[in-house]
Amino acid sequence: MSLSEPLRKLLLGVALRSIRHGLERGKPLAVETGDYDPALREGRACFVTLNLHGNLRGCIGHLEAIQPLVRDVADNAYAAAFQDPRFPSLRAEELSGLDIHISILSLPEPLSFQSEAGLIAQIRPGIDGLILQEGRNRGTFLPSVWESLPQPLDFWRQLKRKAGLPMNHWSGNLRVQRYTTESFGAGAEGIL
Repeated sequence: MSLSEPLRKLLLGVALRSIRHGLERGKPLAVETGDYDPALREGRACFVTLNLHGNLRGCIGHLEAIQPLVRDVADNAYAAAFQDPRFPSLRAEELSGLDIHISILSLPEPLSFQSEAGLIAQIRPGIDGLILQEGRNRGTFLPSVWESLPQPLDFWRQLKRKAGLPMNHWSGNLRVQRYTTESFGAGAEGIL
């Protein structure tokens, strides 16, 4: 289900308000879901990605739906700004140069394969996000990662690395799921 442009803008506004709320009060915006369109109250998984002057500044999300979409956006926007362990907390002076992107995930679908070549042959570049799991090792790449890793083998190897596995690792215990996203974004200055 694709969201209308007004609902997309509304979600971007929620993300920005949650980040502003975090700067002012140190916690995410509390969202009263009953105030929003039914499509935004559905349980959907999402990621919020923040870029500052074209560079990644934070990305946090969920692979499974754990709460209404509008609340997930607010929580993930706050977490991307202030809790991504790869970056220091966002500062107020960075807000004007920030781009906010929301990726709403489809339900993941397991892939069946017997070999690495068989897996790679099923991956749809530019379309699929992947979830890789083996034991306690787990990682995901959103479909937007194809922009920086356009070759399926490179995408796959870097995903293994992100999951804490060697890039040349292979075993019969690997589990891989794919998903697609509905993605949209805007610069903070143009959202509100």
